[in-house]
Amino acid sequence: MRSASGIFFLVLLILLLDAYVFQAFKTLTRKSRYRKALQLAFITLTVITVMGAFVFFYVDPAVLGKPMRTLLFSMIIGLFFAKLVAAVFFLIDDIRRGALWIGRKVTPARTVPVQSEAESENISRSVFLSWVGFAAGGSLLGSLMYGFSNKYNYQIKRIPLTFRNLPLAFRGLKVVHISDIHAGSLLDVPAVQRGVRMIMDLKPDLILFTGDMVNDRATELVPLTHVFKQLQAPMGVYSILGNHDYGDYVQWPYHGVSKEENLQELIRLQESMGWKVLMNENVLLKREDDTIALIGVENWSNKSRFPAHGRLSDAYEGTSACGFKILLSHDPSHWDAEVRTKYRDIDLTLCGHTHGMQFGVEIPGLKWSPVQYLYKQWAGLYQSGYQYLYVNRGFGFIGYPGRVGILPEITLFELS
Repeated sequence: MRSASGIFFLVLLILLLDAYVFQAFKTLTRKSRYRKALQLAFITLTVITVMGAFVFFYVDPAVLGKPMRTLLFSMIIGLFFAKLVAAVFFLIDDIRRGALWIGRKVTPARTVPVQSEAESENISRSVFLSWVGFAAGGSLLGSLMYGFSNKYNYQIKRIPLTFRNLPLAFRGLKVVHISDIHAGSLLDVPAVQRGVRMIMDLKPDLILFTGDMVNDRATELVPLTHVFKQLQAPMGVYSILGNHDYGDYVQWPYHGVSKEENLQELIRLQESMGWKVLMNENVLLKREDDTIALIGVENWSNKSRFPAHGRLSDAYEGTSACGFKILLSHDPSHWDAEVRTKYRDIDLTLCGHTHGMQFGVEIPGLKWSPVQYLYKQWAGLYQSGYQYLYVNRGFGFIGYPGRVGILPEITLFELS
């Protein structure tokens, strides 16, 4: 059962934020002939949002259905952040007016004409900041709505990488890297099929997946196994587990299934697709007379809120003599915390997890997302000495059903 105190806090937060924004809304609409209708619409939307929050958290997901849960979550989160952005401008204006009020109290009074002029200017500034606040919040909401159309807009990132120690037989190797499928969020099967075709059209030699196959439950993958089974490569398809794959975010047992049974079913389903799940282990990949090591760890995070099941020491065992190593590790915080410091002969580490927060800006000369304040490495290629880290932006999505600026990714590495 959901925490009652947590739901109460969320609803209280929504109501407090709406009450604050409503004051500015009343100021802007007070001269409108439709002010009562507009204010009633604002209040009605608040009531619907609160009711939606209770439905989202208290109605069984199986009863509510994925489309309705997605709609409710989008409405709640989208409106909340849009109003939060608007409230920042209102707060700036309140602080400004508060400072002016204090200033008038502690300094000698000016003449009446000067006061009247200042007060007139203050009012105009307040109205201006209110309009700017609503414009900023509306722009954010509009961006989030536009982002709905991008959730299956797969982008291929071609990354050529040169290594001094890559065996001759593996030069020219084509490796596709995908991450964070989140099957429970993917409702448009034909769109997913299109993404799979894009991968296969690249004719990869090897396909690697770095975790978060589902949101919570293994059953989410069932409607898509026939699609992902089409991913095949001469040297195999390998995967690891991400933090969501363990089912840590739901109450177990669920419909008679235990948490451990859920995990084992998820592994079994991947194996039925022809994927090999690496559970703190490695495989040696051979090509002609040369060999490279593929190392896969369970989820390991340097962030305390995420589980650390990975044991790199176990996964690494038996690979020290291998001249080139690729590591699959879901969470990029693993790279700085352990890989770079203790395993300096791991040449390439592939991660996912961040999704680029599904929101940001990536244009020439500017790469920004709010997730960069949580993760030092959050999207794309990073290098330290002769070691490389690549953080995939994710194939799927979770929570917000869209992408703004940070599009779903299929990565193609061409090794030389």
